[in-house]
Formats: sequence, C-alpha cells, structure tokens
Amino acid sequence: MIEQDTIKLLRECDAGVKMGVSSIEGVLDYVKDDTLWKYLSDCKEEHDELDEELQQLLDKYDDEGKDPSPIAKGMSMMKTEIKLGIKENDKTIADLITDGCNMGVKSLNKYLNQYKAADEVSKDITKRLINLEEKLAVDIRSFL
Repeated sequence: MIEQDTIKLLRECDAGVKMGVSSIEGVLDYVKDDTLWKYLSDCKEEHDELDEELQQLLDKYDDEGKDPSPIAKGMSMMKTEIKLGIKENDKTIADLITDGCNMGVKSLNKYLNQYKAADEVSKDITKRLINLEEKLAVDIRSFL
C-alpha cells in the first residue's frame, strides 16, 4: 500500500509540475513588468528543479510519471489565449497564474489526503510544491 500510494502521489506531483511550467511558459512572453517576470521565471526554475527530483524518484519505482490531463491543459491554454486576447496586461497574467496556483494547491492537498500511506519523501516533495504555488500566488498579488 505504501508503494502504491507513493507512486500515485508522485505521479500527481509530476502532472502538477508540468502543468505549472506549461502555464508559466504560456504567459512569460506577454509579461511587461520586470518584477513579475522575475517572480514567474524564478518559480518556473524551482518547478524544473522539483521535476528533476520527481523524475529520479519515479525512476526508482520504474514509473514514467504522468502528464497533465489533455483536457485540463487545453482548457488552460484556451482560457489564457482568450483572456490575453481581450486584455493583454500584467494584471490579466497575474489573475490567470493566481487561478492556476489556487487550483494546484487545492488538487495537491486533495492528493496528499487521498494517498495517506505514501512515504515521507513523496509527501515532502508534495508539500514543497504546494508551498511554491502558494508563495507565487502571494508574490504576484500586487499585480492583480
């Protein structure tokens, strides 16, 4: 049970990290404010570092991980394109990213509760990802 919950939790983190990176990459070219750009690019780098750790852990279990749901990813891209098409500014970007962070935090906490038997290493990486998402949402509040 521990190993199954661990793998499932790591997969969800993998999908979450990939979704976060994709979302940030989708807006970086539109960012005008240097501070907002730095918050986003720094957070992307931290997601990339967590992804490396996740891949090592998943390799340990001979698991390929998980990609974000194509529907969720597609809907996120559509929402971003529509909102930026209507009003391309840093406020819109901060709003989109904050929504994404909040959804990520909610999902990751749900999986943390669902996979209670996961090992402490996978729980720790999940908590670190949650903290990254929460920190970014707080950092960019002034742009809302």
